[in-house]
Amino acid sequence: MKLDIGCGSFKRPDYYGIDRLSLPGINLVSDLNEALPFPDHSVTSVAVCRMLPYVDNLAFTLAELYRISKHGAILTLLCPYAHHFRHSSNPYLKHRFDEHTPRYLTNRFMQPEEGAACPPLAPYDYVPALPYDFRLLHMELFYEPAYSPPLYEPDELEMLKELQANVVSEILYRFVVVKGQLSLGAWQELCQTSYSEPLAVQQIRSRLQEKT
Repeated sequence: MKLDIGCGSFKRPDYYGIDRLSLPGINLVSDLNEALPFPDHSVTSVAVCRMLPYVDNLAFTLAELYRISKHGAILTLLCPYAHHFRHSSNPYLKHRFDEHTPRYLTNRFMQPEEGAACPPLAPYDYVPALPYDFRLLHMELFYEPAYSPPLYEPDELEMLKELQANVVSEILYRFVVVKGQLSLGAWQELCQTSYSEPLAVQQIRSRLQEKT
């Protein structure tokens, strides 16, 4: 089974669609605050677009996503970027996401060679024992059109986002669900694999291409 959570009216045809609103094509109306009605280890792919920041209990929701996922399932998250006034001023966003977030979702963090880097947490590097293990395969920043490549070089963008807000609009993560053994080679192969993307991500890419 494959889940497209937060898909709106544009659920991918081979996915089970979940959204907070009752829209055409939606299979289940849910805000992710309740237990997900799927068996343990039954899902091979999950995409969650712009819904995780709104849940009441993030740890509970992540644990539910982990419970229903098979070992090796792919979890794709699209989230508002924490350091943007449009998101930080939104009173309904309960959780913040940025480059540090993936280090808090596993007790065995691994940094992919490609994509944006996750800065070290030190000196505040405490991560408790977790009931789930989501290991990063890819992380990508979507910049505001005024800053989108190729207008700036990567090192310039890195400096800009560290010095000021409103440079990055959204952040994309791709994780593998780990419930057993995962060798370094297998993880590296997953990092290099191409995956289908939710329509929301495709729309962002299309808009950015139109601006360049």
